[in-house]
Amino acid sequence: MARRIKISVPEIEESVSGLVSIPDNASCVMALAHGAGAGMEHSFMDQLAQSLEKEGIGMLRFNFPYKEKGKNRPDSPRIVHATQKAALKRATDYAAKLGIPVVAAGKSFGGRMFSQLLASGDHGASALVFFGFPLHPPGKPGTNRADHLKDIKVPMLFLQGSRDTLATPDLIKGVSKGLSKATMKMFEGPDHGFHMLKRSGVSDGEMIAKLAKESGKWLRVKIG
Repeated sequence: MARRIKISVPEIEESVSGLVSIPDNASCVMALAHGAGAGMEHSFMDQLAQSLEKEGIGMLRFNFPYKEKGKNRPDSPRIVHATQKAALKRATDYAAKLGIPVVAAGKSFGGRMFSQLLASGDHGASALVFFGFPLHPPGKPGTNRADHLKDIKVPMLFLQGSRDTLATPDLIKGVSKGLSKATMKMFEGPDHGFHMLKRSGVSDGEMIAKLAKESGKWLRVKIG
């Protein structure tokens, strides 16, 4: 059962809600940021966190201030990055007591913003996991959003769906190949939200479990 906490964000003189759950066999603590359209308690985030815990990954989910206030328009990068820094610090506090590393991760917007933060300097994360990197707006293929990724100094895992309209498969594969620290896993069938078509025979829950298994396997290799 995840425990509800408050995370202080000194840079903006605010605090946000978080959910923390660290299994006894945790090999790392993951600070997991939500996407632009839904907060930390969205069903996708719930299922993903529970699946990741089964892989021995401690979880710290958190809201951005705009979601904390019940708003839909994302905060400015300054506010988002300040919140992510505070979440990473809190995750580091938990991890330090267990002598395990910290991982940054995010769904779509949350992952992209974490990548900007990590590209700007060392903020304590040993790896970065993208649950659907939003490479471009729907119908407007491009790679400008990936320009900063070359400045990230930790291993990166891209988990992408073949029907993702925010990351054309060929483009995101090309981006990954151009990054020495990146690993790409393309799943056949899911869209940007990792929803599966009924005819695939794979449920959304099963797809999320695959994301967690791939994350756990990769993290065990990259950070132990």
